[in-house]
Amino acid sequence: MDTDFSDGLTRAELDAYWMPYTGNRAFKDSPRMIVGADGCYYLSADGKRIFDSLSGLWCCGFGHNRHEIATAISHLLTTLDYVPAFQVGHPLAFQLANRIVGMTPAGLDHVFFCNSGSEAVETALKMARAYWHLKGEPSRTKFIGRGKGYHGVNFGGTSVGGVEANRKPYGELVDTVHLPHTLLPENVFSRGLPEHGVELADELEELVAAHGAKNIAAVIVEPFSGSAGVILPPQGYLERLRELCTKHGLLLIFDEVITGFGRTGQNFAADTFGVTPDIMCLAKALTNGVVPMGATVATPEIYETFMANGGPDYAVEFPHGYTYSGHPVACAAALAALDIFEQEKLAARCHELAPYFEDAIHGLKGLPYVADIRNFGLAGAIQLESYPDEPTRRPGEVGKACWEKGLYVRYAGDCLALAPPFIAEKEDIDFTFNVLNDVIGALA
Repeated sequence: MDTDFSDGLTRAELDAYWMPYTGNRAFKDSPRMIVGADGCYYLSADGKRIFDSLSGLWCCGFGHNRHEIATAISHLLTTLDYVPAFQVGHPLAFQLANRIVGMTPAGLDHVFFCNSGSEAVETALKMARAYWHLKGEPSRTKFIGRGKGYHGVNFGGTSVGGVEANRKPYGELVDTVHLPHTLLPENVFSRGLPEHGVELADELEELVAAHGAKNIAAVIVEPFSGSAGVILPPQGYLERLRELCTKHGLLLIFDEVITGFGRTGQNFAADTFGVTPDIMCLAKALTNGVVPMGATVATPEIYETFMANGGPDYAVEFPHGYTYSGHPVACAAALAALDIFEQEKLAARCHELAPYFEDAIHGLKGLPYVADIRNFGLAGAIQLESYPDEPTRRPGEVGKACWEKGLYVRYAGDCLALAPPFIAEKEDIDFTFNVLNDVIGALA
């Protein structure tokens, strides 16, 4: 039967949209529709206010429907809707590139724009391989990723990612080997960075010995993973990776699509951990999720290698880019979003709220089926024991029950992930974990 839902769409009409990363059959049998947003809350089609405990998909940390961003976009659309990304430019792209360079760690000075985190990663991988080709080392084509890592869904990102469910349907796409993940049983219920596992970084030595530094283009990692369930680096782990990449002459790529722009309590995780990569991938909070945009930021050494070896000065040094690279509307949104981020000191706000969030999430320890709790900055995950042979079922049940109580929780794999907006109040944190306490407690 074609039931008429409150938003006016019938069951048959829902089938036209093939939804991403969604159980389409289950959703379309019982849709959860959002029709409005404001601040930290969504409005559902049936009129409920829903607290957004994941900042959209890690991207709306500055709060929904910020009028400053809407005003900037509206103003631009009356003067400049689109500019080709190739061979001409517009001032906002240059302004934004300089703004980003002013925020990133020293030594990351050149910004290449794209349209998503997946494209930022793809750009970084192509940049790394082309860099070595220009340096006279074309054999450096292999990448080293990490188990349980997530780097988007394009060919390269799928390959260097370490989430097996994302890779399995497609086979090997890009020549990649993986470091072991850092989700260790001895670190369960750690508060902040876990104590055990720094030695896992030394697995890089074995991969270099097995494959040869002369064949490896780069190591790519998230400072901490988000999509796989907030998997954190052990204390000293990222510092050791940096040391080994420098020792063996490997490029280090940080995928900060989730961690960038405040999530760790500083501008970037690179700042928090005191580790500067050679290439950094950004997206999501760059525009506060309002307009799709990504960026890949590189060192002067990489940029100047392209400039010095690109042929005559009219030649294209890096044959790569997108129709919508540096789109003027996206640039306007990003500049307005970064104004909010800096003027409201949202990284510091995240840092201040993080201890309260930490105490609240770890307050769920001891509830039925809670196998682990992890947190860092304003991000956390609750790992649930699985039904036999059904690892994703229980988190889905919890997430749907939370929705009915006015809480949006992201569920994926065997985890519930949380990353509330930086503008959230302590009362919002209390509400989140009171609902989770009730829902998980009722599983017994």
